[in-house]
Amino acid sequence: QVQLVESGGRLVEAGDSVILSCAASGRAFAYNTLAWFRQAPGKEREFVAAIMWSSGDTDYADSAKGRFFISRDRAENTMYLQMNELKADDTALYTCASSAIVGITTAPDDYAYWGSGTQVTVSS
Repeated sequence: QVQLVESGGRLVEAGDSVILSCAASGRAFAYNTLAWFRQAPGKEREFVAAIMWSSGDTDYADSAKGRFFISRDRAENTMYLQMNELKADDTALYTCASSAIVGITTAPDDYAYWGSGTQVTVSS
């Protein structure tokens, strides 16, 4: 079992920055890859960014490239998402997820464990 707890979401203005955190606990091998997904009201869940726990290799959705940066602190068992130059379109519930798959995957079905999410609202 893996527990994931997100924090850091808040109401911000367009152009602001936010750092999201995802604290992981439980069976370490169950989170070879950690990722952020987001879901806006009325829209499907979409991949944002992912990081391999051991190597630190990363992948980003096109909408996140150049503005968002994913990282992890292995000593703290915590993953982060630095989000810069936020836009109204970034408004969503951001959720972290873990996968036992060794390798970056963007498919939600490959992630077995999910947190409950943290809300980011960007006012324009």
